Amino acid sequence: MPRRVDPLDRVRSLCLALPDVNERPSHGAPTFFIRDKTTFVMFQDDHHGDGRLALWCAAPPGVQQELVETESDRFFRPPYVGHRGWLGVRLDGRVDWDEVADLCEDAYRAVAPAKLVARLDVAR
Repeated sequence: MPRRVDPLDRVRSLCLALPDVNERPSHGAPTFFIRDKTTFVMFQDDHHGDGRLALWCAAPPGVQQELVETESDRFFRPPYVGHRGWLGVRLDGRVDWDEVADLCEDAYRAVAPAKLVARLDVAR
């Protein structure tokens, strides 16, 4: 039987692989920052009793609305940051980790300084 990977460990490895990213708690949740300043992903486990294991991530304009409308069983508008276009991604069902990796990279690209995005492009 395959070993189950801890979702936080998986998200952590995806985020920390990006340039100049660090992790520290923010508002009681593991949170990923660019240069210890700009948040791009938050890991939430039963936030205020909502029953969800999820990540909240920055998203390019229009992505939140499209995904929430077309796949509301997997995506949602998170509290506090949803009004800024952030996307909630459920991690408590079947998870497509390649998709989560893409969403984390998209979140990074949405808020990172241009020089860091260029550095990421060179690395890819």
